[in-house]
Amino acid sequence: MLKIENVLDEAGVGKVRQIIDAGQWVDGNETSGHQSRLTKRNMQLKQGCDEAAEAGRIVLDALGNTPEFVAAALPLKVFPPLFNRYQGGEEFGAHVDNSIRRVAGTDFRIRSDLSCTLFLEPPEAYEGGELVVEDLFGEHRVKLSAGDMVLYPASSLHRVTPVTKGARTACFFWLQSMVRDDGEREQLYKLDCAIRSLSGEKGGTDPNVVELTNLYHNLMRRWADT
Repeated sequence: MLKIENVLDEAGVGKVRQIIDAGQWVDGNETSGHQSRLTKRNMQLKQGCDEAAEAGRIVLDALGNTPEFVAAALPLKVFPPLFNRYQGGEEFGAHVDNSIRRVAGTDFRIRSDLSCTLFLEPPEAYEGGELVVEDLFGEHRVKLSAGDMVLYPASSLHRVTPVTKGARTACFFWLQSMVRDDGEREQLYKLDCAIRSLSGEKGGTDPNVVELTNLYHNLMRRWADT
């Protein structure tokens, strides 16, 4: 799991909210698989509507300008961003995301390697609504500032706790990474972070920086699909 701060600044969050709040909201099960339908209660901006497309472009542009996201996700294909809202006790019980996601009526499909949730509501504006992600070390509860995003393996069992006061609005989507294996992707991310840190201290032409950069790209050649 990785927290990525300030994907959208305050103005960006405001612009996205202005667009999506004016759109048509429908039952969140519009995009659910069979198992998810049994546990999901929320509302969702209608998939494919003009407002979803416009707000989605803003999110994707912001992600392209967020080096931390690119380094961690190594995105190959990104599912068009979706938007959901929980209020009045709505929740999403424990589930796992579909392994293959497709856009209805098109030939676009991805293998969902990573799940992304971009928070669009200040955490103090609602109660509950935590994203709970499970792994071998237990449960991780996530409730971030508006404009911040969490990135986590789509294979994780996860849920959203009931929203008992206010409303929780977020953007969510999946992506297919160039590097399929979580462990390999994590090692590349750590290596990238080390290169950036060392480069900042010693400059990009330092022999150690050059050697580590060479190692990074050779590992990408070994592990990446394009």
